Amino acid sequence: MYRLLEGLRVVEAASFIAAPSCALHLGQMGAEIIRIDPVGGGPDFTRWPKASNGASLYWEGLNKGKKSIALNLASPAGRELALAIATAPGRDAGLFVTNYPVKGMFAHAQLAARRKDIISVRVMGWSDGRNALDYTVNSALGLPLITGPSDLGDAPVNHVLPAWDLATGLYAAFALMAAERRRSRTGEGEEVRVPLGDVAMATLGHLGQIAEVTESGRDRERVGNDLFGAFGRDFRTADGRRIIIVALTARQWKDLLSTLGIGEAIAKLEQELGVDFSADEGVRFEHREHLNRIVADAIGRRDRADLVGSFEGTGVCWGDYNTLHEAIGDPQLVAAANPLFAEVRHPSGRTYLTPGAAATLVGSTRGAAVRAPALGEHTDQILASVLGLSDGAIGKLHDEGTVAGADSPVRGTVQ
Repeated sequence: MYRLLEGLRVVEAASFIAAPSCALHLGQMGAEIIRIDPVGGGPDFTRWPKASNGASLYWEGLNKGKKSIALNLASPAGRELALAIATAPGRDAGLFVTNYPVKGMFAHAQLAARRKDIISVRVMGWSDGRNALDYTVNSALGLPLITGPSDLGDAPVNHVLPAWDLATGLYAAFALMAAERRRSRTGEGEEVRVPLGDVAMATLGHLGQIAEVTESGRDRERVGNDLFGAFGRDFRTADGRRIIIVALTARQWKDLLSTLGIGEAIAKLEQELGVDFSADEGVRFEHREHLNRIVADAIGRRDRADLVGSFEGTGVCWGDYNTLHEAIGDPQLVAAANPLFAEVRHPSGRTYLTPGAAATLVGSTRGAAVRAPALGEHTDQILASVLGLSDGAIGKLHDEGTVAGADSPVRGTVQ
């Protein structure tokens, strides 16, 4: 964690990936993140993957470093507390992240009636309020139909990585900070809506894919593991390992030919086809079947270790195909000198590699990665520090079932 946003208080009432990841990123830059959790946990509190004791490793991962207050949101008193926390006074407070519906308990108008300058960032499915998840947005935009081998016909391939959730979380954090900067100058609040669908469609537009289908009048075809518009794919070595090789730049292409000893064969192919592969990555894609055969034959005659040795010190861009288990055991990927990870014990009782902020701010001090909270671990602390309630008033809320604390929190508190 860093301390760049120290002093900012962001209140989060959200579940799943996009909105919680937005607050996670802000927290890893130093903001105080207060999660409003339903008593017993929200819809993602027990999501897979799980530890063997049933604790959600997914929930722990997305809520590292946050504080948790557990409220009975089904009760008027619980909802009143939630609104009071979200709109509590303070120059660096009044920042709210949610994926609750536009209308309802956390509607912006209801929040702004209590705090005029509040900034609410709302992650949505589609911009018109329709429900959507990352995977349904992806399917609606046609990406599963251009993913996978070319012989699949019209069978879709659903992706493994929830890319639009992750991109939306990042964009929501950026939008919140932009709105906060404006408020710091003008004193004006803002309602920010960030639909998954809009993030996805904007991204495809930025990458030229909307223009591509408009220009051509047809959809892109599947190309399997080949990299669209350039040279790149998987190849098998003589000892049965699979590696990926990508050549985008002229140097990457030149060094690949040199290390594989295929310059003469490529020159002959260029003469036959009347092309220059070194000048245009698109030409390599157009003639990928010819190139793949030459490169595959050269790689297939050499062991991985031999290839890796010849790639060292060159511009060849390559990588292994690892399992995640192999990757986290690779000292080149998870090196002791890399400050991204720390071994952290979480409320699940499990200790595992836990990432902090993905960026390294060279001139700033990085704090160690921290654990997730136990559900309701900070209930009393938040009621006292944010709302100024007395011990007696807090005890009464517990007795009434309006709030709940952690049954057995891990020793220590999230700082």
